[in-house]
Amino acid sequence: MKTIYLVAGARPNFMKIAPIVRAIQAHGGLSYKIIHTGQHYDREMNDVFFEELGIPEPDVFMAAGGGSHAQQTGKIMVAFEEYCQAHRPDAVLVVGDVNSTLACSIVAKKLCIPVAHVEAGLRSGDMSMPEEINRLVTDSISDWFFVTEPSAVDHLKREGKPDVAIHYVGHVMVDNVLYQAGKMAHTDTSDFETDAFKKAAQANGGRYGVITMHRPSNVDDAEMMTKIAGALKEIAAELPLVFPVHPRTRNNLEKFGIDLGPNITLKGPQAYMPFLNLWKDATVVLTDSGGLQEETTALGVPCITIRENTERPVTVDEGSNVLVGTDPVRIVAEARKVLRGEGKQGRRPHLWDGRAAERIVETLFAELNSK
Repeated sequence: MKTIYLVAGARPNFMKIAPIVRAIQAHGGLSYKIIHTGQHYDREMNDVFFEELGIPEPDVFMAAGGGSHAQQTGKIMVAFEEYCQAHRPDAVLVVGDVNSTLACSIVAKKLCIPVAHVEAGLRSGDMSMPEEINRLVTDSISDWFFVTEPSAVDHLKREGKPDVAIHYVGHVMVDNVLYQAGKMAHTDTSDFETDAFKKAAQANGGRYGVITMHRPSNVDDAEMMTKIAGALKEIAAELPLVFPVHPRTRNNLEKFGIDLGPNITLKGPQAYMPFLNLWKDATVVLTDSGGLQEETTALGVPCITIRENTERPVTVDEGSNVLVGTDPVRIVAEARKVLRGEGKQGRRPHLWDGRAAERIVETLFAELNSK
């Protein structure tokens, strides 16, 4: 039986490989190992985390995180190369656009192990984003490209990738959010840290908004962060907001002396299920995240993306996402549209049906057993 190494380095990566693990288990024709590079240490990634995802804990933990981008990438490459040389797989599957994605795809390719990239072909056009560099390099050497949306197919074809290697399968992140939302219907949420805020908001009309903000271009510059904070405070005067704050963002709020006011409730980073429970019923989500643009589109939640570009244009073209840039006037205006009931409705894009992982596994089984 052919063996695939499924590589993850950070919590969002596990959300993406979880449906693939479940699909491999259901298929029965492939074996796998979950490789955790240790790119990010996350105290929330415990037994309960993997139980919620419906997958076993990683087979391998490399503890190769920390340091600069170059140091981290180098440590992951050394650790992964040693493991692949000792225990050679038939293929390596990487997801997304983190340093682990880049590092492990390079190692595999140099060892002549075929590489599958899930979420291939996404492009922001912004070379100041480390993720964009990771995406470009990974796609330049991958063998199979598993694609979430039409724009990604177009990018890959324009870059000269063969049609037979490009597989438009839908989105594993959507597979996961639909799976978890189904579980949520039978979950006791009373122990979730965010439950009290949500119940209080629902007792006062049921409307609230959720903020996430961590992108360096937004939170590392005092002037930019002050501008965005002003817009958020203006929205919060009309709609209570809750903000699970990334540590980097919290440090900069304190460093820059930014006060978000009494109508924005600050919380610590949230585990997946408590956070899903919070945002899935929000009136609006204000974010600079990539994945949350897609997840909100999957569940039809209005999303305002505070960025100048997006590598996920299908969420804007078809979904519930509006790309507003960083102009405070536009941020507030779009939020008020939602509050007036004039926000974008959108729809779930083609193949975002919860079966992307099944398509990926079927394709890999066919490819690996045709050789």
